[in-house]
Amino acid sequence: MSRASEVSESPAGATLPGSLSDELRVELIAFRRDLHMHPELGNQEFRTTAALKARLEQAGLAPRVLDTGTGLICDIGNPQEPPQRPMLALRADIDALPIPDTKTSVPYRSTVPDRAHACGHDVHTTVVLGAGLVLAELDKRGQLPQPVRLIFQPAEEVLPGGATDAIESGVLDGVGRIIGVHCDPRVDAGRIGIRNGPITSACDRLEVTLDGPGGHTARPHLTTDLVTAAARVVADVPALVARRADARSGLAVTWGRIESGHACNVIPQHAELSGTVRCLDLDAWRAAPDLVHGAIQEIAELYRAKPEINYIRGVPPVVNDHAVTELLREAMTVRRGAMSVEDAEQSLGGEDFSWYLEHVPGSMARLGVRVPGERTVRDLHQGDFDADEAAITVGVELFTAAALLDGAVSRP
Repeated sequence: MSRASEVSESPAGATLPGSLSDELRVELIAFRRDLHMHPELGNQEFRTTAALKARLEQAGLAPRVLDTGTGLICDIGNPQEPPQRPMLALRADIDALPIPDTKTSVPYRSTVPDRAHACGHDVHTTVVLGAGLVLAELDKRGQLPQPVRLIFQPAEEVLPGGATDAIESGVLDGVGRIIGVHCDPRVDAGRIGIRNGPITSACDRLEVTLDGPGGHTARPHLTTDLVTAAARVVADVPALVARRADARSGLAVTWGRIESGHACNVIPQHAELSGTVRCLDLDAWRAAPDLVHGAIQEIAELYRAKPEINYIRGVPPVVNDHAVTELLREAMTVRRGAMSVEDAEQSLGGEDFSWYLEHVPGSMARLGVRVPGERTVRDLHQGDFDADEAAITVGVELFTAAALLDGAVSRP
């Protein structure tokens, strides 16, 4: 599946410094494969953090491990030197997923049981590392117009996301804009997808317990028919919430687990339900907890069940800033030509990059990782996920061009 093939570079790329050398390209592919073979779950990314720290220090940089013990930040250039204006941050997430790697045809499949980089975080990490190494060389030559910060964030897959801890560690201090990429197996390597405004969905977790006195199934009228109550919550709450929210917000409650009872002739005393709440609109996401609580209470009380609701905030939608999105478009166009940029649809997946955008403007692009011409339909969070490694070069060039273009323009 994975290729080290090259995607032809637009002649426009010659207008900016910062192209990858063949030596660095080979090194980055090897680095990505090493990460892929040694995936680590959120807040356990000690090996990954050490590998990044060692390589950045080898380049003469001074990375700082985050307060949580994994992940790090690294500034390139001196942010204290004039012109003193907010830095551009390049963000990568470094954690893996708790699923087995089912690939059989590559030598770099995961060596850790039930762990896999099935979402492309190894690619994201390698892209930001590569961009950092290129920008560090430009800084040594006096060709970096503005300091840049690298953010290697742990625990993106852990709600509410490691971004919140990273922000508390000060990763956004001195940052004015932030950019990131996410692998997209529906987009060819050599291309990116961009979207102004929301590009992902909000995603929260919902846990509900229902309690009642229980009793014999021969006499449901004398007790709380808890299984029926749970079934009505499962069936009616999504419809009720959808009717009380603007349909354009895409607010949706979806259940993933329901558990109650042990015998066919006993009405149980306890039921448990869990699921997710997804939403396309930021304002509707902020209003969702009250809507969901109200709907559950209403249905539960109708069946005389006592509910306890644990609404766990996950992540808001990633809402891309127009100006930063246009910076990504311009950077990719300069490097690869206008045809290398396509419009991206809004995804129903969640991404904790959104937490950064609650503080500073930014934009996330879809990084194409599909082998050009491949017809197999692939998706993220599957054990056979892999990426065309030509995408690493594309991502590095996108980030370096964005940093150079952003630094060359006078912004408030």
